[in-house]
Amino acid sequence: MKLSTFGFLTRRGVRNLGKHWAMTIACIASLSVCMTLNTFATLAEVNVDSMVNYLGQQNEMVVFVDPAADDATTASVGERITATPGVSSVQYMSKEDTLNAYRGFLSDYASLLDEFENDNPFKANYRVSLSDLSQMSAISQQFQTIPGVYSVSAPVEMTNTFVEIQKVVTKGGQAIIAVLMIVSIITVGSTIRLSVFARRREIEIMKYVGATNAMVTLPFFMEGLTMGLISGAITSAAGIGGYYYIVEASSTFGGLWQMLMGAALVPVENVWLTILTYSLAGGALVGALGSTFSIRKHLNV
Repeated sequence: MKLSTFGFLTRRGVRNLGKHWAMTIACIASLSVCMTLNTFATLAEVNVDSMVNYLGQQNEMVVFVDPAADDATTASVGERITATPGVSSVQYMSKEDTLNAYRGFLSDYASLLDEFENDNPFKANYRVSLSDLSQMSAISQQFQTIPGVYSVSAPVEMTNTFVEIQKVVTKGGQAIIAVLMIVSIITVGSTIRLSVFARRREIEIMKYVGATNAMVTLPFFMEGLTMGLISGAITSAAGIGGYYYIVEASSTFGGLWQMLMGAALVPVENVWLTILTYSLAGGALVGALGSTFSIRKHLNV
């Protein structure tokens, strides 16, 4: 195919958007709605996953050092903990640090803790956060075997609950996204097939005068590609704008929402480029392939 012919057929495909404006609007609207729902379903999955991770990371594992351990043994315990795969952060709390922390928690009764100034009953400890919460049970048992460790306090059951919630949300979100993607393809394919059926005489005439399959398909391909890109642009604008509004509005809710989601809600700057890229790419792919597959049965004249 000559370059001039390719350019002519491409321009023709784009011009057909205006000639068949009713079908064009229907296709763009249906694809935009489905893709927008898909985008918000994905954002919901990402944010719930972030919230579960955030809440799970608040449950620290506390490794208590043997009160009889000397400074060298205490330091060795810290080194062994830090070197353990899966540990994301370690904070050392001496006996004095722990006592002072309780003074802060019980400020109204701080004077009662003065009795412990010379006979501190608290144990030095390491507060440990993990990168993979599902490994908490195994790692806590591993810490218990370190020389100099008195005991390990780990919220294993609560952490397992968070891990299970995360798995359910991830699988549920993926299922919803898959269903919406299938609905998008079926809806767009049906709309484009109606457009192709309405112009079947045009396709037959082109075949009768000697047009190749590529020449017949290219205008429809470019038409579907353009509709997909327009739908992607609408979807990205709706997705980014709507999510920005949600993030801004969430700061005014306060209460439990702010406590749970204030630090866990994924910022707009972390997702806008992904939304834009996937919306444009997804729209172009569905539109172009939908047009190509919808015209195939009309090429046999």
